[in-house]
Amino acid sequence: MSIKETKDGVSITIFVKPNSPIFKIEFDGTEIVVYSTEEPIKGKVNKEIIKEFTKLFHSKVELALGFTSKEKQLFVKGVEKQHVERLLKQS
Repeated sequence: MSIKETKDGVSITIFVKPNSPIFKIEFDGTEIVVYSTEEPIKGKVNKEIIKEFTKLFHSKVELALGFTSKEKQLFVKGVEKQHVERLLKQS
């Protein structure tokens, strides 16, 4: 699974597909695929992902790795793995 719990929160590895008609989050086997409506220019995709994940988790979300890559690692502060998994499966 691409979700790991740490002492400060949860680390999530995602794969991004830009230029999608709607923003959505899907499970593809063990991977989390995020469809972004933005173009991969000047960090627009990163901003959208952080905004949408912050809304979803009601917690601070940071981009830890993958600033210019389709594979990204997000860090969600102050949440537990079970909470994150439940919210992602509902979205």
